[in-house]
Parts: sequence; C-alpha cells; structure tokens
Amino acid sequence: MKLLSRKVTCNTHGQDSSYFLGWQEYENNPFDEVRNSNGIIQMGLAENQLSFDILESWLAMNPDAAGFKRDGNSIFRELALFQDYHGLPAFKKALVEFMAEIRGNKVIFDPSRLVLTAGSTSANETLMFCLAEAGEAFLLPTPYYPGFDRDLKWRTGVEIVPIHCTSSNGFRITASALEEAYQEAHKRNLRVKGVLVTNPSNPLGTTLSLSELNLLIDFITAKDIHLISDEIYSGTVFSSPGFVSVMEVLNGYENTEVWNRVHIVYSLSKDLGLPGFRIGAIYSNDEMVVAAATKMSSFGLVSSQTQYLLSALLSDKKFTKKYLFENQERLKQRQKMLVMGLQKAGISCLKSNAALFCWVDMRHLLHSNTFESEMELWKRIVYDVRLNISPGSSCHCTEPGWFRVCFANMSESTLNLAMQRLKNFVVDSTTNNGNKRSLHHYYSPKKSKKKSLITKWVFRLSSRDRDRESSDER
Repeated sequence: MKLLSRKVTCNTHGQDSSYFLGWQEYENNPFDEVRNSNGIIQMGLAENQLSFDILESWLAMNPDAAGFKRDGNSIFRELALFQDYHGLPAFKKALVEFMAEIRGNKVIFDPSRLVLTAGSTSANETLMFCLAEAGEAFLLPTPYYPGFDRDLKWRTGVEIVPIHCTSSNGFRITASALEEAYQEAHKRNLRVKGVLVTNPSNPLGTTLSLSELNLLIDFITAKDIHLISDEIYSGTVFSSPGFVSVMEVLNGYENTEVWNRVHIVYSLSKDLGLPGFRIGAIYSNDEMVVAAATKMSSFGLVSSQTQYLLSALLSDKKFTKKYLFENQERLKQRQKMLVMGLQKAGISCLKSNAALFCWVDMRHLLHSNTFESEMELWKRIVYDVRLNISPGSSCHCTEPGWFRVCFANMSESTLNLAMQRLKNFVVDSTTNNGNKRSLHHYYSPKKSKKKSLITKWVFRLSSRDRDRESSDER
C-alpha cells in the first residue's frame, strides 16, 4: 500500500454511494423482456433513448458523414492524424450554433471561447482545476447530482458545501440559503470560490427561474466569486416555463468583472442521447480560463472522427429543428406516462418541465421520518419490487423520502411494467402494513448474507455523511 498514491487508497471517490450501488445491483440482475422478465428495471440511469430513430434516419441519408467522406472522397487519413486540442473549427462552429438554437437564438456563442472536453464530467472537473485550489470550496444547491462528489472533489481536492433547499418552496434557491451556505463554509475555514448549479436541475427536472438566476448573479457579484451553470439538459425542456440560460441574464454585463466569472458546461449526452460519444464543452468569457482549459483538454480529447460526424449532423439546420421539437414532444409524453403511473400507485412528484427524470415524493411510505427508513424503503424497491431508483440521500437531500426516477431509458412497455410493479408494492404495503416489516421479510435466505453486507455498507455511508454535516454545523 505504501507504494501507491493516496488517491488510490482513499475512499473519497463516492463509489460506495447508494446511487452507484443501485447500478451494481441492476447489473447483477438486469431486466430483459425476453431473457429475464423478473430482473431489475434500470430507472436510475439518466439516458435518453427516445429519439434514436431520428438520428439513425439522418445517418442513413448522409452516408458520407458516417463513412468519413467529403464530396465522395475518403478523408479517413486526415481525421486519423488530426490531433489539435483546439478541436475541428467546423465542429465548434456547429456546436455553438446548436447551443444558440436551443436558447431561441437569444444569445450568441463565440467558438473561440469554447473548449471541447470528453463529456461534461471532464468539463466540470477541468473548471474546478481552473477556478479553485485543493481545500477551497464550491457551493451547490441540494439536492444535487450524486456524481458531483466524484467529478468535482475526488482528484481536485475541492470541497462541496451544500446550499440547503427544501420542499416548502419546491426546492428553489433563496438568498438566505445562499448566505447560510457561505457562512457555513467560513465556519469550516473554507474559502468559497464559486457556486455551481444545474439548469435544468438534476435531479429535480425543473428549470431555474429568472429571479433565481438574477439572485445568483447578484450573489457572486457581492462575494467576488464564480458561477458555473451546468446546462447539459437545456435541450430537454418540454413544457413551460421555458429554459432561460445564464448567458441571457449575463447580457448587459459586458466589460464587467462578473462577465468573466460566469462559465457554462454543456454536453450532447442528454439532448442528443449520445453519452458514449463523449462530447462535452466549457464556455467561458475569461481568456485565461479558456487558455488553461484548452491545455488541460489534452487529457480528455474528443476524437476527430466524432467531431467530423457531428459537425455534419449539427450543421443540418432542418434536422436540428426537427430533432429538438420531436425529442421534446417525446420526453413530454413519456414524463406524462410516469407521472400518471405514479398517481395510480398513490405517489406524487415535484412538478417538472425538463430532463429525463422526476423527483418523486415517497415520504408517506416511510415508517419514520429518517434516512434509515429511506434506505430501508429503497432496498425494498430495489430487491423486492426490482426497480433501481436513486434515493434522495444520495443527492444530499435534507428531507428523507424523495427519490429520482428516470423515464427515458426504456420502452413504453417496460415503463408500464415498472409502474405496475410499484403499484402492487404500494397496495401490498398498505394492506399488510408492509412498510413496517423488517427487511429480512423481503429477502430470500440465499441472498440474506450478501444483502446484510450491503445494508451495512449503505447505512455506513449515509451515517458518515450525516455525522460529517452535524459535526460541521457544531
């Protein structure tokens, strides 16, 4: 062990979160309509699989792009050798125009201020390296994406201080919550370097309001810190209120300090459903940030072949207009299916207008208002109902009983089956007072030892997180 680095031996990656543990259980027993109809249905993965047919239709009609040809002639060798970390100019131009189209062309993006990265994970970590030192902090509103504990902290040493948002106002950001988080960081002797928000929110599925965006701009101006707006779900907004990018609010701040302290993260993983293509981007008005991030992007480049293919696709304005409209309509209908299915099971969720998931309220199914009870309910849903959903505690929600449930990574029939399973579970729990049963009632003897270990693992994680927060507050 002494020959290994501290990063290898430490336990700060976050892999032992219930968020990732649910994935592991799914992989051990994945649902398949034909081969394993009793398996676990994956509702913890925010993938968009609803519009592949539109993409595949474009590829079929544009064989040159998919075949790495230009005017019928192969450019395979050209692409195979190209390795400039600034990226293909044609792709960067097409990408910023697509970003502007999503925002109703109310803002214009300059390709020279765009840095390509291998997905938004790389983009967020790169910004941490550019904006903060190890031991400094960023403020994040809760609940937030569980992967941020890994993406922002693991290799950078940057700390996360939660901005506690509550269900009393729909988990909206308030001035008092911002100030409390800022003061909490100072109590912990942490220098605050910025605020990071997801807009639309992961896991809430809601867009930030104009008043929240103005509040954030005022806050970072007063505190002389940065703002990162992770907008990777910006093209998934399917109902009102519409999406307002922080760049729209920033108009009018040109030639001011705050102009250089607002940065955007974007990706094609959610809007186009292409997480495997690893297309991420940083947009910043700060020349030093752009220069440094560009140098750092050499550790996670986007392949030239991918850039060439997508530059052709995104440059087809007729296609992008059709895709955005149709994809949003499909997301709207699929979200409606989930909400109605939950309602039939006696379960409600936060009203949402974007993204690939809903923030679901199962507080009435807890036998006590504790995170231990949330973990108990979650394990029953994973192992008995055989649905992998993400518990709110993995998203650092301060209120037990909330869960993130994804709806866009499966077929309609699979979603209907998931809702039927959940409805049966709720009926059984209500009829037999099942929510007060002990865990071993639901576990088969063959797997009880393994699940006992898992139970200790998850509870240890949850307790450690809460103990740390309690200690920090004292």
